[in-house]
Amino acid sequence: MTSQPTSTAPHSVLRVPPASPAAAAAHFGASLAFHTDVSDVAVAFAADGDPGFVLLDARSTESWDQGRVPGAVHLPTAAVAERAGNLLDPAVPVVTYCWGPGCNGAARAALALAELGYHVKEMLGGFEYWVREGFEFETREGRERRGPDPLTAPAGSADCGC
Repeated sequence: MTSQPTSTAPHSVLRVPPASPAAAAAHFGASLAFHTDVSDVAVAFAADGDPGFVLLDARSTESWDQGRVPGAVHLPTAAVAERAGNLLDPAVPVVTYCWGPGCNGAARAALALAELGYHVKEMLGGFEYWVREGFEFETREGRERRGPDPLTAPAGSADCGC
C-alpha cells in the first residue's frame, strides 16, 4: 500500500487566500469602470435616445465586412492615433470591441484612445458574444440575427438576472 503525500496547504482555490472585502470592492469596482458586456450595450442601444457612448469596432476592414454591431463606428486599432480625432468627440465615452474573449484588440484600441485623452471602456465578449447572445448584427448583405447560444444567454429571456 502506498500512501499519498499530505499537504497542509489548502487546495489550489484557496492556496492564495481571497482579498479582504475592501480590497475586493476596490478591484471589482475598478473592473466595472473599465469593462461592460454585450447585454448592457444591447440594452443601451435598444433604449430610445442617445446611449451616451460611441461603440467602436477596432477590427480590420475584412472583419468589419464579415459582421458588426449595428450603430458601431469602424476604427481599426492601428488607425486610432491617426483617425480618432476626426471620428470621435473627446467628450463622449467610447466602448471598444474586437472579435471576442480570445482577442485583445479592443484592449489595445482602448489603451490608444485613453492615451489620446478619451474616456473608454471595453465590451467584454466582443463581436463573438454579441452574435452568440442572439443580438442583431449587420454585414454588407444586410441585417441578421441568430438564436442565442444557451451556454451564453438564458432561454426565453434577454436578462440573465445578473
